[in-house]
Parts: sequence; structure tokens; C-alpha cells
Amino acid sequence: LPGATAPLGYFDPLNFCSAERDEETIRFLREVEIKHARVAMLAALGFPVAEQFHPLFASDDAPSYVAFQQTPLQTFWPVVVGVIAVAEVFSVFTFENPGTKLWGIRKDHVPGDLGFDPLGLKPSNAAALAEMQTKELNNGRLAMIAIAGMVGQELATGSKLF
Repeated sequence: LPGATAPLGYFDPLNFCSAERDEETIRFLREVEIKHARVAMLAALGFPVAEQFHPLFASDDAPSYVAFQQTPLQTFWPVVVGVIAVAEVFSVFTFENPGTKLWGIRKDHVPGDLGFDPLGLKPSNAAALAEMQTKELNNGRLAMIAIAGMVGQELATGSKLF
């Protein structure tokens, strides 16, 4: 699987990918990891940027973790949920039939491939694609830890990061 790099190599301390798991379930777990990694990368960028520049949130210079609660744009959040719902509906078609296999991704689906690459960034070479997927996973894993740290710091101190 992409994402195994030195010095840890194949790192699975909680044994999510044990021998008892089938391929479809492991593919589902990888799909979930990629989705969370992408959201965390966006959050790790947006969290500190929104404290300095937030055109949507007319807050009183509140920390990011509470700024969305102070916005007068309460109609903004149903739109966000609707956009997320549309994206998630398309991901439903990557699953095996729930009647036959629960939490299984189809074998012809590449985890994380949305079929959407308007900038043409996806390499056509298999080795370059595996390298890019590994970089994306490792950066996403770092971003998940980073955003947890940012939120934790703001919760602990009650003040903005910057």
C-alpha cells in the first residue's frame, strides 16, 4: 500500500490491517484515511488563515474553534452540509453491495481517486503515482496531528494561535 515509508515502513500499531481483514475492508479503511487526510490538510491551512482573514465570519477576533459559532451567516451551514452531501453521494457508488459485503470498496475502485483532476496533476506513470499517493498520505497524516494540536492549543489557552 502507498504510505509505507522509512523509518517506520509498514506502521500499523492498532492492527487495522490484520490478516483477518479482507481486501475490500482494507480498501475502505484506506479510502477513509485519504478523505480524512484531505480534510485535515484543508483545515490545517484554513484554521490559522481564518484567524487573520475571515470574510465570511464577522467575528470579534475570536479563536478559530469558536468563530463559526459567532457568524451571522447561519444560513451558510446548510449550504455547506448540502455540498458535502452531494460529494458523499457519489462516493456511495464505490462500495460493494451492502447486502453482500458491508464496508467493502469495489475492487475496480482506486481509494482516493475521485475521477476529477482538472489541473492534470495525476501522474500517468505507476511509480510516480505511488510516490505522489505516499506523499499525500504522509502529509495528510501530519495535517491530522497538526489540526488536533491547533484545536487543542486554542482550547487550552482560549486565545488565537497567532
